[in-house]
Amino acid sequence: MLLAIVLAGQFMAVLDASVVNVAAPSIHAGLHASGAALQLVIAGYTIAYAVLLVTGARLGDLLGHRRMFLAGLALFTLASLGCGLASSSGLLIALRFIQGTGAAMMIPQVLSLIQRTFSGASRARAMSAYAAVLAGGVVVGQIVGGLLISANLFDTTWRPVFLVNVPIGVVLLVAGARQLPAGRAEAGRGLDLPGLLTLALAVLALVVPLVLGQPEHWPAWGWASLVGSVLLFAGFAAVERRLAARGGSPLVPGRVLRLPGVALGIVALFAVMTTFGGLFFTLALHLQGGLGDSPLRAGLTFAPSAAAFALVSLNWQRLPARVRPRLAIWGFAGMTAALLALAVVLHGGGSGGIALYVVLGVLGGAMACAFSPLMTAVLMRVPVADAADATGVIVTVNQLGLVIGVATFGTLYLNLAGSLPAQAGADAFRLLSAHAESATCAALALAAIAGGVVAQLRAVSIRRGGRPAAAARSVPVAEAPAGPSPLNTGAERT
Repeated sequence: MLLAIVLAGQFMAVLDASVVNVAAPSIHAGLHASGAALQLVIAGYTIAYAVLLVTGARLGDLLGHRRMFLAGLALFTLASLGCGLASSSGLLIALRFIQGTGAAMMIPQVLSLIQRTFSGASRARAMSAYAAVLAGGVVVGQIVGGLLISANLFDTTWRPVFLVNVPIGVVLLVAGARQLPAGRAEAGRGLDLPGLLTLALAVLALVVPLVLGQPEHWPAWGWASLVGSVLLFAGFAAVERRLAARGGSPLVPGRVLRLPGVALGIVALFAVMTTFGGLFFTLALHLQGGLGDSPLRAGLTFAPSAAAFALVSLNWQRLPARVRPRLAIWGFAGMTAALLALAVVLHGGGSGGIALYVVLGVLGGAMACAFSPLMTAVLMRVPVADAADATGVIVTVNQLGLVIGVATFGTLYLNLAGSLPAQAGADAFRLLSAHAESATCAALALAAIAGGVVAQLRAVSIRRGGRPAAAARSVPVAEAPAGPSPLNTGAERT
């Protein structure tokens, strides 16, 4: 029962991160939301989740994992109700930030509760179920979103996408209050409030001008904000170094980033998630706004990519050991080829036919080849004492990658396509959208190439640096806190 409760909460959070891609065109029509507002509806959830994730984990240590899980679930459920009833795009954006805050309080406790409740073979089975939920949430999010919007229950179009969380959340709150172990608060490592504030300001200074720059015709304040974000990130690094020198516990521990292959691995993971976020956002806009697909058909279009991602993520370690160290590089190469093929398939303004599904399936598998081995390899190099901090850093960077992908490539698409039409599938916009999406896919291919270069540099640095002694006591991935993608056990060969 405990496992079902915490995994259902995890599933809701994963689903809500992906379902809005399909709902975006309907939100645009229902609330007359601009392209920038749509980006903030999607990115707002992820920004809050990314910035507050590590702090949510530490609050679980300080206040108790059960208490934080239930508090986060309650906030997430109330915010979902507000999102479903929102009367304006501005209110919806604000509530999406609150939703992300609830997810950041709730999700870090899932793995902690599993690890403290299960052991041995039962823990391995629980971790397999956890991985399946992470993979399935992406697939189901796209399809369920399409089903709910197409059903148009009580003439509410996109609103059930959020309202469906409310009855589920209430049931989980009642069950969780009865079934989750009370536990006790642990001696926490303390909250890094200066680091949290500086990081939040740096992320906002970077993302807001990227999202609002295009519709506002790139005003001077936007450029000033981008410059300010660089200074704020530098200030964040200084704050973290100063805290570490005093013996405190910074959000980003420098010793973890200095391990061979870790920093470059995190950069490569960032490239995967940036590509993922940019593609799913812009392609959803093109399928519904440009081609006139229904939300259900658009959701089903993503199914081959999401299913291939899940299939490869869960099975890549069945490959021979000699193959695995090169999987990430091959994955980036496959991503590049698939994105260029997608640019060709969509360029003429047609539906793409079966070729579209095949290319998206290949792309999903290639993304998993790049992401899952990298995630596993990076975590396997981290000593047990630093596992929680390292996982928080990786998950945070992954979420920021999604935000930057939506903001950067969403801006490129909207800049090339122009304003979204009032009538989906209009002939005049169809070709504009196709050209914009084709160019966006080409730009995404460049991002994949850059990720492949970083992955190759990482492989070279590992061969030169060797396996650090501390990694001999590295955390078993099957028992480590996982990121936004399924992980399996296994070690990276160097």
